Amino acid sequence: MKKIAICGAGPAGLAIALMLARAGHAVEVIERFSEPAPVGSGLILQPTGLTVLDHLGLYDRIMSLGHRIDRLWGTDAKTGRPVLDVHYGAGPLGRFGLAVQRAALFETLHDAFASQGVPILTGRQVVGVRNAENQPVLVLSDGSSLGPYRLLIDATGARSQLMNALCPGDVSVELAYGAFWATLDAGAMPFEPNALVQRYEHANVMIGVLPVGRLTPDGRDKIAFFWSQKITEAKRTMSNGLEAWKARLCGYWPETSDMLAQIVGWEQLTLARYQHRTLARPARGRVVFIGDAAHCTSPQLGQGANMALLDAAALAHGLATTADIDWAIDHYCKSRRNHVRLFQLFSRMFTPFYQGDSRALSFIRDQVVSTVARIPPAPRFLASLVSGTLLNPFSATGLVERDWSDGPNKP
Repeated sequence: MKKIAICGAGPAGLAIALMLARAGHAVEVIERFSEPAPVGSGLILQPTGLTVLDHLGLYDRIMSLGHRIDRLWGTDAKTGRPVLDVHYGAGPLGRFGLAVQRAALFETLHDAFASQGVPILTGRQVVGVRNAENQPVLVLSDGSSLGPYRLLIDATGARSQLMNALCPGDVSVELAYGAFWATLDAGAMPFEPNALVQRYEHANVMIGVLPVGRLTPDGRDKIAFFWSQKITEAKRTMSNGLEAWKARLCGYWPETSDMLAQIVGWEQLTLARYQHRTLARPARGRVVFIGDAAHCTSPQLGQGANMALLDAAALAHGLATTADIDWAIDHYCKSRRNHVRLFQLFSRMFTPFYQGDSRALSFIRDQVVSTVARIPPAPRFLASLVSGTLLNPFSATGLVERDWSDGPNKP
């Protein structure tokens, strides 16, 4: 039986590989690095992503590593005026978020994936694909090829070479603002225990602190720290020196001084760049795109990893429903369309209010949006938005949302 190829051994690739292997499919994972590894600092697993992990039997493990988040809280750095205040509890069912280190999510999925004995081909850079009787053949950077395969799943992320080659009409928009990220010891920063806390000045300054738990159940707690940064000004920020940057940051948020003392070189910071794109159809023939390869945006709504896990579940559900590969692909594309497009739309709408150069938009955010957001039914709407459940995404995956009444295993 010909295999299903999965390009990319990040969370999306590992999740779909695990699902398909458990369902009895012959699977092969292709990874461009010599060893699969996590990229990035921290993220929030929403009720959507947690439900998928629960389905995979990984809920207890990820809960032992993460940090419960009940609130997203942001204020103006100079006046203290609330700018963002979203409570998961304003929505139904007792939902919450779980902040984790990306490495913790990666290791959780990787360990479960490795237990299936699925082959992983490392150090293979995929640069193209050709068809052999409607079956994809991968073209590698050294001129060799792999395949043919029954199906090719691209989970290589926002800058996928396959996506760029096969979907030239789906334009990617590079976002002006990215962010410097760092993972630091939690003990150095006084923060609200179960919240993502942010400080703003207009829309061009955003500083955030997110408690992201630990890499092992008995490990040291960490925080993810980020500083919004215009990409074209990043080199100037660095050339001005680390101490000047710290001084500027402390001017907005003095309590960060002890935390910033942990940063002694720019190499401790990662500059994340973001782009916005939504494929009109996340498939070309028997090549299917999931996660950031299919849809990417700024991290304002905290949906990236969760959308990738939902994509994996929806595609696995389609393949479990029928032996007809083409029908399963079409089912995946249709079943994820409305949920993806809705959240991509809201992300694109909200991003300029929090990362941009417009003083007018930041004024509207501070004076109007923050007030309206406290008037019912806005709190419930915002809770559903950040939870990823504004539209029910679970029916498309064949899953039922987890029962949250038992609460998390670890606060």
